[in-house]
Amino acid sequence: MPKKPVHVSLVVFPECDPSMIYGVYDVLWFSGRYGKGPDQPHFEPRIVGATHDPIKLATGVSILPQDSIDDVTATDIVYVANIVVNAAEDLRALDRRLIEWIKRMHANGALLYASCGGPLVLAEAGLLKDAQATTHWMHVPLFEREFPDVQLHMDRVVVQSGAGHKVVCSGGASSWQDLCLMLIAKYAGTEEALRLSKFFLFQWHRDGQLPFASMNQNINHGDAAILKCQEWIANHYERADAVTEMAAQSGLPKRTFDRRFKAATGYAPLGYIQALRIEEAKQLLETTDTPAEQIGREVGYEDAASFRRLFKRTSGMSPGDYRKNFQLPAFVGKSLKQRPEAAE
Repeated sequence: MPKKPVHVSLVVFPECDPSMIYGVYDVLWFSGRYGKGPDQPHFEPRIVGATHDPIKLATGVSILPQDSIDDVTATDIVYVANIVVNAAEDLRALDRRLIEWIKRMHANGALLYASCGGPLVLAEAGLLKDAQATTHWMHVPLFEREFPDVQLHMDRVVVQSGAGHKVVCSGGASSWQDLCLMLIAKYAGTEEALRLSKFFLFQWHRDGQLPFASMNQNINHGDAAILKCQEWIANHYERADAVTEMAAQSGLPKRTFDRRFKAATGYAPLGYIQALRIEEAKQLLETTDTPAEQIGREVGYEDAASFRRLFKRTSGMSPGDYRKNFQLPAFVGKSLKQRPEAAE
């Protein structure tokens, strides 16, 4: 247990969203408080901006920093929360004052923690070069295009990197909870991490990010022949010779088709079709009670064992476990039936 609270600087960009900033702040603030004994805070979280001025965030709400970067000359931990970005131009537009401050704090010994889109900030700062990381699964195409020198592990919820694990990234959205609990376990002990997981009703994302990921279908690549194939396969993915037929749709030689398809979509043709099939299977598992074997046949897999293996490799869990985790609970379905428009 630390003798003095660990100083955590939650750095805020205008591109951030508020939920994660306040969520991380609250969890760390509660560590060591409202337990069985007298309060003994384990962390001192502080919200840090480029200046003291209010910051209008991505969702339109404003946040008032407690400190400016000029106030903070040393900190134990820099925590970079999610940023909402869609393109390389968004990354280049990030406040360079904050990026330089993050680099300076790290050079002075601060540990770096980043969640969701936060690892993109660290990569933009050059702090993940030749390192391992993770990020929200939706950011993967942008991340891989802009930072090919980073070893990205999209399937994992938490990735520790560098000598002494001084850089730690977590994946999408609520995986900041895993990162905070790990931080609490490290500095305040596993008992305190368990206490707060119960207090906040947090659960570890033990199955990684794959169960939550959806297929990224790039259709803005400008290759008309490949776009035509994508449009065709969207309605014919269950066919046994789907790859051959899709190549024929393109009118291109097979090797040229394979090369251009991968360049445009990020997938090999077979991988793209498999991803489409698994996405459809997920939808059916989430919304129907159709047996998994029948769903496998409907999306193009006559062999049930092959379908289950591919589904687990792609989604991180079996079809049965996926349905159990993602199908709406009974009480939600009941509430939907009780909506006024449902009674009309």
